[in-house]
Amino acid sequence: MDERILVIDDDHHLLSALRRQLSDTFDVTTAQGGAEALEAIQAATVAQTPFALALCDMRMPGMDGIETLKRIRDLAPDTVRIMLTGNADQQTAIEAINQGNIFRFYTKPYPVDQLREGLLAGCEQYRLVTAEKELLEKTLTGAIKVLVEIASMNDAVVAGLATRLREWVRLLTTEFKMPQRWQLDIAATLVPVGQVAIPPELVAKKRSGEPLTELEQSMFERNPEAARNLVAHIPRLAKVAEIIYLQDRGFDGSGFPADGPVGNDIPLDARLLKILKDLAEATEGGPLTKAAFAILDKRRSQYDPLLLPKVRACLERVVEMMPSASMEVPLASLRTGQLVLSDIKLANGHLILAANTQLSGAQIERLQNLRKIFTFIEPIKVRV
Repeated sequence: MDERILVIDDDHHLLSALRRQLSDTFDVTTAQGGAEALEAIQAATVAQTPFALALCDMRMPGMDGIETLKRIRDLAPDTVRIMLTGNADQQTAIEAINQGNIFRFYTKPYPVDQLREGLLAGCEQYRLVTAEKELLEKTLTGAIKVLVEIASMNDAVVAGLATRLREWVRLLTTEFKMPQRWQLDIAATLVPVGQVAIPPELVAKKRSGEPLTELEQSMFERNPEAARNLVAHIPRLAKVAEIIYLQDRGFDGSGFPADGPVGNDIPLDARLLKILKDLAEATEGGPLTKAAFAILDKRRSQYDPLLLPKVRACLERVVEMMPSASMEVPLASLRTGQLVLSDIKLANGHLILAANTQLSGAQIERLQNLRKIFTFIEPIKVRV
């Protein structure tokens, strides 16, 4: 299938000529000016049919080519960008490279075969970038999902927390119209993993509200460090490890690690994860409520003052729109992908999986094996 490319120019005659010259090789979409180009990029993002490449003229009224490519980079960072101009002065080239991060630079008039060769090279670059990204995201995500499932066998609440944080991250990514933040998504999934280093009896002691000794408390405080050390062994996850390590670092300089960054020096993803993690803890596994945000308000100095109200407005609005219908089913009827809304417990009260856990195939298999030996409290509430 031909690669999709976007050709941008203010001259509709030139656009028509380029469409004729290139349509035998590419799936060509044209945009007359920067504003129309940005609309096409946004529509392609929503439809999940991204452009492999954007070819843009430099001199256009209103939004010039440099600004257009700069904004395309923000909206669709994987789309390869090529500049086409009739004014090839040095300053134009410097600005195009530094601000638009262009792949190649062509001047008018141009040989069509030479331009086509550059476009093909740009599309090949797009395939390389997206293939590596897909491999990285899907392979790592699958491996990390297994890691979290193993951790959940040590602590039944882990999987539910990971599910909730990942869901909120994806909601915020959509609502804030941000590029897909796969590193934050993975970090949110891995937040509880450091807890595997803490004895289950100590985890249960803390959840029951029993007082902890100074040594026991320090184990929980250093939980992000344990998680970071586990993740640090996975190639290309250096940024994820940093996000996890700073998950409890307050905007005001409070929290772990004591010598960590302060304020805006804390990476954005870590600041966002701090809010979401504390919000999840405030709900205690229940639904998101205004009372949970009120708990965060009492210690608002710990959170980015610009980010917290945006997160609150977004989640409150989106959660209200989400389907709230539920049904109760027997354990034997649970299926992969379902979100359980009630704790799954044995008849003796022992917690197997916490509410708000999205069931995986491995978890379903484990539940069915346990069901052969033990009696469960049924039915189980799931989201419809």
